[in-house]
Amino acid sequence: MIQHLYLLSDATGETVERVVRAVLSQFRDVDITLHRLSRLRTKTDISEAVAGATVQPGLIIYTLVDPELAEFLRSEVESRGLEAVDLISPLLFKLSDMFGIAPQKEPGLLYQVNSEYYKRVEAVNFTVKQDDGQELRNLCKADIVLVGVSRTSKTPLSMYLAHKGYKVANVPLVKGIPPPRELYTIDQSRVVGLIIDAKRLVELRSARLRNLRQNPRSSYADYEEVEEELESCRQLYRKHPEWLTIDVTNKSVEESAAEILKKLNDRLTR
Repeated sequence: MIQHLYLLSDATGETVERVVRAVLSQFRDVDITLHRLSRLRTKTDISEAVAGATVQPGLIIYTLVDPELAEFLRSEVESRGLEAVDLISPLLFKLSDMFGIAPQKEPGLLYQVNSEYYKRVEAVNFTVKQDDGQELRNLCKADIVLVGVSRTSKTPLSMYLAHKGYKVANVPLVKGIPPPRELYTIDQSRVVGLIIDAKRLVELRSARLRNLRQNPRSSYADYEEVEEELESCRQLYRKHPEWLTIDVTNKSVEESAAEILKKLNDRLTR
């Protein structure tokens, strides 16, 4: 004989179905039909769902975060001689007492959290592929494009911002080599130029060369060469006043990222 289970939810219904399927895994050779009804957010929705369950009676299992709707469902179930199990209210009340605060009573918050998670994952995957001027054809898809000379924290900044959900590309600037033309075909307000003190940059590059067991006195870390490189960079930034400019000297990645996001947000709210 087929047993009918009605899964009612004010959101997607994924939570109640996962819980029920986890429990059903403990019962073999039982013929079960699951009826999933989601986004029930009014009394009319509830009434129609319960009425449908009377056609082929079975157990109603539900997750409704609104206590008024949950109470209405219980009354509808009792009036029709059905049975129901509330999966979420007892835990909500228990945690509310424990934390000393009321629940938000907003359906679908778990789904929203998952959406944010997947957004961050997508942003990180995009950012990894765009590191150091790669995949320039996708530059137009970036939320933020960082430009700067070597060792100005382009990659760490890109990854930090990506974990916050921003798709980031970074493009290296090399003295004597024009920036890629793709850089000028995108929304210029999304470009962020990074600058740094010459002395600090020499320190960073020298340390980099030592870690690579290379000559720390090469032109890559020579003060005069570095100063010329940075001046070339400044000239480029002055030619593009629509770009944001961020000084990363002695700043943590978190501090630089916060400054970038604030300036971008200020620009959008003007």
